[in-house]
Parts: sequence; structure tokens; C-alpha cells
Amino acid sequence: MFRFNINHSGYNPTEVVLKPPLEMKWRYQANSGAKANSSPALVNDTIYVGSGDRFVYALDAGTGQLKWSYETGSDVFSSPAVADGLVYIGSYDGKVYAFDADSGTVVWSYQTGDEVRSSPAVADGMVYAGSHDFSMYALDALTGKLVWSYQTGSLVSSSPAVVGGVVYFGSWDGSVYALEATMGKLVWQYQTNEAVFSSPAVVDGVVYIGSDDDHVYALTADNGSLLWSYKTGDDVRASPAVAYGKVYIGSYDYNMYALDAKTGRELWSYTTGYWIRTAAAVANGVVYAGSFDSTFFALDAETGRLLFSYQTGNTVTACPTVTNGMVYIPSWDGFVYAFGSQAP
Repeated sequence: MFRFNINHSGYNPTEVVLKPPLEMKWRYQANSGAKANSSPALVNDTIYVGSGDRFVYALDAGTGQLKWSYETGSDVFSSPAVADGLVYIGSYDGKVYAFDADSGTVVWSYQTGDEVRSSPAVADGMVYAGSHDFSMYALDALTGKLVWSYQTGSLVSSSPAVVGGVVYFGSWDGSVYALEATMGKLVWQYQTNEAVFSSPAVVDGVVYIGSDDDHVYALTADNGSLLWSYKTGDDVRASPAVAYGKVYIGSYDYNMYALDAKTGRELWSYTTGYWIRTAAAVANGVVYAGSFDSTFFALDAETGRLLFSYQTGNTVTACPTVTNGMVYIPSWDGFVYAFGSQAP
């Protein structure tokens, strides 16, 4: 699923093969002019990904060959979650879909009141996803039946993390929310000073998240109390990755930051050519991300040193997916790229 696991840490501890420098193994082009903004999910030998051409795609992970596709009613900027043979994803047509992973057949769909950009999270037989109708939804994973919904004060683009029976997410009303997972009751709410587009990572009892007020926040998962905040130079719409005692997160001030997870102290920063909205993915000592300058890049997780970069044909905003010795990254040029380590 989006950001590797249910707590959205963005860290894959099992990947020990992939290491820069990288080389492109294949790329798949969606329909002409499509913005690929969805982060791929990989199960077995198939990657699932949405696109701005309205389609959801299933591709062979090794070759990029198309297995199936389905056209929704609008752009698909949500990232899929795959569980128990079903692919869950949202669309700007306002629906949350469940597809059969093998055939692409629609098993069910649920109509919200507005666009769904939020990436679904699947936990304990429930699917959680936000909508631009200001609400967070909990749906039965098998039937799509509404279990509960919770209304915030504005759009919910943030993708929920589910940890310890609590659903964590942000809203454009400036708040970070924690809801009880089975009933949708409010556990706590923390107010930032601007919209929260970022999606939380919940690691070791701490909720890490960014805000358009230029800050990265660390909140206690139990009660939402502030542990620390770090001010960047612009909006923080990227989602954090947490690994090796560090928080890796990009900002619209063009920088990728590594912060001490306990104190928020800056450890290093790497400057790109434009905004960073891409959530970082971390594996095997490397931080993978992209930028509005059209670049996909890999940094040393300890020092921030550039290890590899590749210029795509347009903006890169989707979170990379790192697994099985490969990294998959979509671009607004309409391609989904697959990279592996360079052959000796």
C-alpha cells in the first residue's frame, strides 16, 4: 500500500538488494498527456497504479507489460492498497473502488460526495479513505458498505495511517485528527496554522506530519500533544518517512530534510531545483524521492549525499515504491519507470 505499511513509515527494512547507481529496466506509458501521480503497490509479480488519464493499471513488475486496465470516471491520483486479492483505490469521480486483483473486475464501489485523492488504508476488515467532501470514510472491505464517516472542516486529501485501533490523518482545515477505528469517534485533534495536505507516519508512538504553515510536527500518538516542530522555508505537503532514527521529508522550499526523530534537529538537507511534494521512500540506507524539477533522485540516508538522479519528462510527485530489488516511480510525463541496480 501507499508508504509501504499500515503506519505509513515509508521504510522497507526487507529490501537489501537495491543500491545506486541505478539503470532503467523498463517504462510504461499511459495514455498521452496523462499525469502519473499515484504511487504503485506491488503484490507478487504485479504492480497496480492509477493515472491522470482516468485509468487504473495492472502491470507486470518485471517487464512493464499491461495485464489489465480499468477506466474510472475521472483522474486517479490516489494510490492503491492491495489486500486479500482486492485492489482498493480512489478516483476524482468521487468513488472508492475495489477491484479483483487478477482480472480488474469491479467488486464494489462506494460514492462519496466529492473527489477522492486520499489513498486507502486497509486494516481489520475495513477500508479507510478521505474525500474532498470534507469527510473520512470507513467502509467494509468485502462489501463496500459504509461503517462510519467523520466530517472535518475542509477537504481531506491526506491518506490515513492506522495504528493501535486509531486512524490518523490531516485535513485542509489545518487539523491533524485521531479517530477511533471501529466507531469513528474523535480521540484527539491538533490544530496547525494552515491546511494539512501531508499524510502522517506513525512510528514508535509518535505521529509525524507536515503542514502548509511550513512546519513538520511530531505529536504524541496517544493524546496529540506536541513533542517538537521544525520550520522549513515553505509549505510542507510531502509526507514523512521514518527510519534509522530520522525523519525524511521534503518542502516547497526545494529541500529534502533529515531531522532527528526524537528532537526535530536538522541533520542534513539536500537542495533540488523546485518544490518537493513527493513522499520519500527509504530502503537499504538510501532515500528515494522526486521533485517538481522533473528529477527522480536517490540520497545517502546518513549524509544526504546524492547517489543517483534521473531526469524524467515532467514533474515527479508520486512516492517511489521500493521492493524486490527495484524502485518504481511515476512521472507527470505519463510514464511509470522501473529502475534496478546497474549490472556489473
